[in-house]
Amino acid sequence: MVIVKGASRPDDPSAGADHEPVSPIRFGLDPGSGVPTYLQLVQQVEHALRLGYLKPGDQLPKVRDAVASLAINPNTVLKAYRELENKGLAAGRPGQGTFIRATLSQVALPELAGLRKSLLVWLDAADAAGLDEDGVVALFTSALRDFYKRRADQAVHGRAASDDNETEGVA
Repeated sequence: MVIVKGASRPDDPSAGADHEPVSPIRFGLDPGSGVPTYLQLVQQVEHALRLGYLKPGDQLPKVRDAVASLAINPNTVLKAYRELENKGLAAGRPGQGTFIRATLSQVALPELAGLRKSLLVWLDAADAAGLDEDGVVALFTSALRDFYKRRADQAVHGRAASDDNETEGVA
């Protein structure tokens, strides 16, 4: 778990009155992404859950802290937290804050580390081939879409889809 220096978990008995719990996650925004601000916050929490950076019991940043660090309206943070609550991922505790109550982690951390290392090798190869960030995203998105389409076709037809068309879906 990534915890800000000096932070304590909400359930940490060593946290005294002078130590307020600090969230293990800090939000950032990409104003050029076209994704609404509240959804960016939701996606960041979901990604942190999938990667195991957040676990049940962890506190999300307090609304006032997120507002101060991101210079956004408090209602935007509240909307994101409500969305997380509606998804069953978080729960508010009056006077204390919002806490993670479920996880999305599907793969153990050692496997994630290996996959990340392989992906970094692939990204080096894509960079060497001359792809910029948008090109990498387009190629990866295309391959991901084709992967899940083949997987769905296999499930429907009960047979392996043809693997001989490696460039399927590449624009």
